[in-house]
Amino acid sequence: MDAHVLEAAAALRLIDADLAAARMQMALSLGWHIVIACFGVGMPAITLLAEWRGHRTGDDHYRLLARRWARAMGVLFAVGAVSGTILSFEMGLLWPGLMGTFGEVIGLPFSLEGIAFFIEAIFLGIYLYAWDRLPPVKHMLSGIPIVLAGVASAFFVVTANAWMQQPTGFLLRDGRVVAVDPWAAMFNPATPPQTVHMILAAFMVAGFGMASVYAVAMLRGRRDRYHRLGLLLPLTVAAIVTPAQIGVGDWAAHFVADFQPVKLAAMEGVFRTGRGVPLHLGGVVVDGEMRYAVEIPHGLSLLARWDPDAVVQGLDQVPPGDWPPVNVVHWAFQVMVGVGFALLGLAAWLGVAWWRRREPPRSRWFLRAAALSGAAAALALEAGWIVTEVGRQPWIVFGVMRTSDAVNPAPGLVYGFALVSAVYVVLTVATVHVLRRLARDLPVPVAPQERDASGHEVV
Repeated sequence: MDAHVLEAAAALRLIDADLAAARMQMALSLGWHIVIACFGVGMPAITLLAEWRGHRTGDDHYRLLARRWARAMGVLFAVGAVSGTILSFEMGLLWPGLMGTFGEVIGLPFSLEGIAFFIEAIFLGIYLYAWDRLPPVKHMLSGIPIVLAGVASAFFVVTANAWMQQPTGFLLRDGRVVAVDPWAAMFNPATPPQTVHMILAAFMVAGFGMASVYAVAMLRGRRDRYHRLGLLLPLTVAAIVTPAQIGVGDWAAHFVADFQPVKLAAMEGVFRTGRGVPLHLGGVVVDGEMRYAVEIPHGLSLLARWDPDAVVQGLDQVPPGDWPPVNVVHWAFQVMVGVGFALLGLAAWLGVAWWRRREPPRSRWFLRAAALSGAAAALALEAGWIVTEVGRQPWIVFGVMRTSDAVNPAPGLVYGFALVSAVYVVLTVATVHVLRRLARDLPVPVAPQERDASGHEVV
């Protein structure tokens, strides 16, 4: 074989390896950061709610919960700032084709997110260090900008990703971007469902995640009021949000059906366009066919179009080179939906028990489910982002720019992926260690009636 052909083939393999490394590095960074960011969105509101309840009822347990959660919030904010900084550098270093071409189109939401980040940082500092230096009402008021800035940060960042799903606000002439309208780009058709879906997911991850810590403690015998409130308050917030999230998820799925039919086909493993398309539960794609799935007749047509005989586009409408990896997208969607409905069942369990007895369920099975709910919510979050991002492939800007055209052409991206992976291992270990130390720092105040027969505190 000609030497030039061999050199070209070797170069292509290196390009493919670097593209895969860039994508895996971005997936690792985004997947790690997004969980921390969810606590930055949902935890301030839950903490402020605990502080408000403490001042309104005079219950010191609420106040201690708020104080402990605030300290953990500070740690997670600092760690999130580190991982967010890594992500911002990766956007330019790994994907210069994207930022070099479309930077002026999507620069606005990133700038606004930076402003929201600084507002959050300033008021978080006030909230943490002025706890005993401000009157209670003023201290609680200082927490409101943290809540608003956290939600705003999530909104602005997700609008940039929504633009990648539905690019608007520019024209392409001879390969050049002209007629840029940053506001139209930010408020693209994907922005409403995607931002609402993400913000509600953040409250679910924060609520279930915080509650799971206290559920584990209660399984170990700590049934005092402090731990009961630590379980019940964030779990109630998450339980209220969960049904709304199911409804928003349906809205987002209809958006995908209307604007990204190829992604929908991958989500459900639909290879041929047809009427009355069934809904697939489980299953795996083998040789271009969905196998071993439980089929609900006409289910997908009904859910996607509100018509059991509606036409659903299959993957046969686009070239195979434009297909996303179907098994990955399909199973990520299955996991997201399955876990979402399991959490809805947990929320219903809590709601029914509270309606009947005005207290949470006493069953150890309920505590076991609550203990798993934090990890389950994070898993559903990650699965949802896999559907969103992998389902868009092979496009980095849907229908406009391919991922392979945006990646940094410089060799050696594999080494960068290895380095960043090591950084995230260190960050994970350090974060867990610091949070565990914080959990043991402050004593738990116990009401007089919460003592055993020997007069010892029940903690």
